[in-house]
Amino acid sequence: MKLTKEDIIKIQEEINYRKGALRAELLTNLREARAQGDLSENFEYTMAKRLNNQNNSRVRYLENMIRTAQVIEDRSAADEVGLGKAVTIYIPEDDEEETYKIVTSIRGDSMQGRISDQSPLGRALMGHRVGDTVTIVVNENYSYEAVIRKIEMVPDDNSDEIRQY
Repeated sequence: MKLTKEDIIKIQEEINYRKGALRAELLTNLREARAQGDLSENFEYTMAKRLNNQNNSRVRYLENMIRTAQVIEDRSAADEVGLGKAVTIYIPEDDEEETYKIVTSIRGDSMQGRISDQSPLGRALMGHRVGDTVTIVVNENYSYEAVIRKIEMVPDDNSDEIRQY
């Protein structure tokens, strides 16, 4: 998986939180639920155990992500579409203008206006400049065009959450 240094820092922060404060809280909840007695019909114990296991699984997933990551950095010029930049495009077919922030795949969330550099749209836009018309190939049967209207650097305000599984 391709990750930026910022992605790795954000992942490491989540790992630290999950291994520290969250793990301690989950283990306390598990001990309290276990102390209630009969575990076979103890819903609180079952849920506490499930949440603890999910947390441990997420930690392993994130650690593996860092271990196997290919670290990349944006080398685009200031006037080119690249990682961390907001791009406003005009889609003539729909007569609509849309703005997206280009991010790595682990931060992508199209509902929040963040598209992955590996998505069809993100891949098509990368490296282009204002005024360029790009063709976005969705699949072998459908593609559309978009005109790049604006590119601007967007400061990382920590709102780009790391995607869940």
